[in-house]
Amino acid sequence: QVQLVESGGGLVQAGGSLTLSCRVSGLTISAIALGWFRQAPGKEREFVSAINWSGGNRRYADSVKGRFTLSREDAENTVYLQMRNLKPEDTAVYYCAGAKTLEMIAWYKPEYWGQGTQVTVSS
Repeated sequence: QVQLVESGGGLVQAGGSLTLSCRVSGLTISAIALGWFRQAPGKEREFVSAINWSGGNRRYADSVKGRFTLSREDAENTVYLQMRNLKPEDTAVYYCAGAKTLEMIAWYKPEYWGQGTQVTVSS
């Protein structure tokens, strides 16, 4: 059974930083793409970022480009989302997602989902 478990969320002031982690069990992440979505209250879930199986290709939503960095550590079966210069509009539940390809994640068709971790940015 494949499981994705997020951690690292919390409360931070605007301009601050947080790093989210997504640890995968049940399969080896070197064979899949991984990424993040987020959902703010009253809004639809939106794509944030994705990284392909080799780590050689990354994609970011325009709203987070230059502030968020996605990386993967295959030895730990974990992907990390480093978030800097956080803004109140980044407040959301962040979900880790996995799929065979980066495109599947970017096209909102992941095969695996985590349960989510709350990120709250105060102004």
